[in-house]
Amino acid sequence: MSDPDANESNGQIPTNLRLLMLLEAVAKAGVPVTPSAVNEKLGLPKPTIHRLFATAEAEGFLQRDIDGRSYSPGRRMRQLAINTLSSERVRTVRLAVLNRLASKVGETCNIAVPERDGMYYLDRVETQWPLRIQMPIGTEVPFHCTASGKMYLSTLRSDHLDRFLRNYVLEEKTPHTITKPEELLHELGRCRKQGYSTDDEEFMAGMTAIAVPILDERGRLMSTLSIHAPLQRLTLTDLIRHLDDLKLAAAELGAIVGR
Repeated sequence: MSDPDANESNGQIPTNLRLLMLLEAVAKAGVPVTPSAVNEKLGLPKPTIHRLFATAEAEGFLQRDIDGRSYSPGRRMRQLAINTLSSERVRTVRLAVLNRLASKVGETCNIAVPERDGMYYLDRVETQWPLRIQMPIGTEVPFHCTASGKMYLSTLRSDHLDRFLRNYVLEEKTPHTITKPEELLHELGRCRKQGYSTDDEEFMAGMTAIAVPILDERGRLMSTLSIHAPLQRLTLTDLIRHLDDLKLAAAELGAIVGR
C-alpha cells in the first residue's frame, strides 16, 4: 500500500486529496472541462483521472456536458456550494450587509445564485412596507426575464450563451418578456456593457428590479445582488438611482466570501 505522506513529499497528490482537488479544478475552470485538461494541472496517471471523473459523475458531483467529453459541476456539487455559502458564520455577516442596504433603499434585497434551470434565492431581506412581492428563500426564477438571471447570462462565454439560446424556451411571463433570442442577445450585451441588469415588468406585472454581480477574487460572477419593488412605489428609473449603493454592497459581499 502506498504511503500518502511519501507521495506528498515526492510532489505527488495524496490519494485522499485527489478527488477533492479534481472537483476544485473543475469549479475554478468556470466552463465545462475535459479530464485531460484538468490532468494538465494535477498530473495523475491517465486511468486514475478517468476513474475519478467516473466516480464523481456517478455520485452526482459532476455532470457530463452536451459534447459527451466535458464535465461541469453536478447537482450535489452545486448544492454543496449553496450550503457552504449558507453557513451560519458567513450568513450572519452577509445578512448585516443586506439589512443595511434594504434599510437604505427601503425595498426588498436578494442574493441569488445560478442553478441548472434558473436563479435560486439564497438570501433575502424583506421591505417593511405591507405591500411586498413574496418570493421566499429557495425560490427559483427564470434566467431570461429576471434582473438576476439576465446578469448571469450576460457573463457567459459567447459559445455557451449561443447554446443556451438554442435550447432554452424563452417563455412569455408578461407582455414585456423578451421572447426572441436576438432581442435577448442585444439586451445581454447592454447589461454586460453597463455592469447591471434590469427587469421592467418582464417576470411579473407590476414589479421592477435591478441586479449587479457579486464577483469572486478572479472577477467571475458567484451570485447576484438585486433590489425589487412594486411599480406603484418605484419605477426602474428610481431603482437605478440606488446603483452605487448596490455596487458597494456587492463588493462587500464578494469580500466576505473571499476571506
